Amino acid sequence: MFISYETFAARARELEKTIGEFCSDAGRPASEVKLMAVTKTHPPIAAEYAARYGLPCVGENRVQEAVTKMEAARADIAWELIGHLQSNKAALAVKSFARIQSVDRKKLVTRLNECCERESRTLPILLQVNAGRDSAKFGIPPEEAAGLLEATLEAPRLEVQGLMTIAPLSDNPSVARTTFARLRELRDELQDRYRIALPELSMGMSGDLREAIGEGSTCVRVGSALFGPRHP
Repeated sequence: MFISYETFAARARELEKTIGEFCSDAGRPASEVKLMAVTKTHPPIAAEYAARYGLPCVGENRVQEAVTKMEAARADIAWELIGHLQSNKAALAVKSFARIQSVDRKKLVTRLNECCERESRTLPILLQVNAGRDSAKFGIPPEEAAGLLEATLEAPRLEVQGLMTIAPLSDNPSVARTTFARLRELRDELQDRYRIALPELSMGMSGDLREAIGEGSTCVRVGSALFGPRHP
């Protein structure tokens, strides 16, 4: 049985308090960090809870699963894709998501731009960087990020807003901290080199919020701390 809305709301309030404390420790206003509710593997009502509570967005990993939930959920909320996107799902993703956080290769940039042209829309995106150099994670290597950004800047239908990463799994908090610091430094380098604004740094999940916020995250992606364990 899925959790009640009251349980979700209590968890969300506690999480917002924690985020506020971490922001205070980092010398940042809490308003700089957006909380994304990750609803992957959870039923459509999870998105309804997030919308009812007033969260700005939900994150999904798989296109088809998300589209099914969008059709079932009575939720006025932005849906963002945070999982790996196959090129053959690009057209459906363009039609369905408010933003795609997982753009990680030039071929996908080209495909998304073509699909956006057909839909006559501009798509906000983030570039996913494998800042932790984890073989188990998707994302472009840091040294190739500039080339991917250049390709994106040449795609008129895409609006690149920043970078995203996932830290390697580790019991050592310094692993996540180093990963997030690397992404922030890369973002700063790209901003200076190309003279553009890349305000978004999507990094941090339930287990590494402190490290992410300390290194400048503007969007933390939280699932289990809000909804409990994933449903198979």
